Amino acid sequence: MSERWARTALNTYRIAGAIMAPFSGSFLRYRARAGKEDPERRGERIGRASKPRPSGPLVWFHAASVGESMAVLPLLQRLESLGINIVFTTGTMTSAEIVRERLSPRIIHQYVPMDIKPMVRRFLSHWQPDLAVFAESEIWPMTILELNAMRVPLILVNARLSDRSYKRWRKYYKLAEVLFENMAHVVAQSDVDGGRFEELGAKRVTVSGNLKVDTGAPPCNSADVAALNAQIGARPVWIAISTHPGEEALVANVHSQLRQYIPNILTVIVPRHPSRGDEILMLLSKKGLRVARRSLDQPVLAETDIFLGDTIGEMGLYLATGEIAFVGNSLASVGGHNPLEPAVTGTAILSGPQVQNFRSSYEALIEAGGARLVRDGDMLFQHVAHLLANPSDRQRMIVAALETVDAMGGALEKTFSALDYYITPLRMKARLEGTHLRPQKQGKPNA
Repeated sequence: MSERWARTALNTYRIAGAIMAPFSGSFLRYRARAGKEDPERRGERIGRASKPRPSGPLVWFHAASVGESMAVLPLLQRLESLGINIVFTTGTMTSAEIVRERLSPRIIHQYVPMDIKPMVRRFLSHWQPDLAVFAESEIWPMTILELNAMRVPLILVNARLSDRSYKRWRKYYKLAEVLFENMAHVVAQSDVDGGRFEELGAKRVTVSGNLKVDTGAPPCNSADVAALNAQIGARPVWIAISTHPGEEALVANVHSQLRQYIPNILTVIVPRHPSRGDEILMLLSKKGLRVARRSLDQPVLAETDIFLGDTIGEMGLYLATGEIAFVGNSLASVGGHNPLEPAVTGTAILSGPQVQNFRSSYEALIEAGGARLVRDGDMLFQHVAHLLANPSDRQRMIVAALETVDAMGGALEKTFSALDYYITPLRMKARLEGTHLRPQKQGKPNA
């Protein structure tokens, strides 16, 4: 692909966006009816700000969804403590709810504008960011080009490129180069990711490690944990988290197999998308399994087979119920999900083989003995049964996972060090203009 072709492709993308712009209202209304957009804040998705811009320097942070948002929360909190204004954008209602609960009220949340030139320009014209910091693999052509046109440095933190994304960008190398060369700095999760970004045209790349290691255990309410564990009692438990369509059926089959040997076994299923709760309930009920749903505040009874964790932001609660966790999107789906949350909460980790999106984390955990891969439902049953029957093996895996995560730490400091070159001038500017925010005292975290 020639550079001329790449720029033609970008121009075609821009024109297509302009053609689609008049239909964006109908599109957003449709998504709102489907529960995928906040009907009261649709204007933000077309770049119309719902809040005024504060005076002084401002940094625009963007994270796509819950996982990315949780990874950058400590970074936002560190920056906010320095007195810098922040507007934080996400793309999903779930992430917006998490942000509202856990961020300082001085950090302004907005939904990210669609990657259509007039909408991006409207957003940027209002917020006038001095710096843009995007998380992981958020690469939006019009947004990148508009930031460059306004001479706003763009930094990609916790950056990664999955195998599929890397192959796609390599196929269109010149297009990747035109975009990636406009990034002021790429702070990559691993050496593999860093090398890929350099190969595709990024000019300044450093490797920090994975920010998700430094976020710590997912929060949970101690009273809720105590109440749930009191309901469960001494029953043996295993957990399947971040499951996708097809995996709940596999987990249900494993539960039925386990029940032949452990009649009082309890299985906890936490779907990646809680909105699928009704669908999963129907599937499990057809298999003759008795289900208690967290979203309906249904208690776990002696006869409950499956506890369905169909709520948002309670992963810490679910992981506190047992010491064996299967991480989904790895058997019936492809890519895997973050194994670090179960690692830091003290669980032995099982996963399918399709973990390309979190390869470096799994490699470290597997090498240390903290995680194991299974190829199908039968192998998952065998491993769960073995770990339930062998507490010493289970404990060895738990300790290995905890030690691995501890050794992987430090990404937050390395990332903030990379940002410091861009942040220091903003701090000085804020002090000179008298717009420097006095740091707020940190409130007590949820128990």
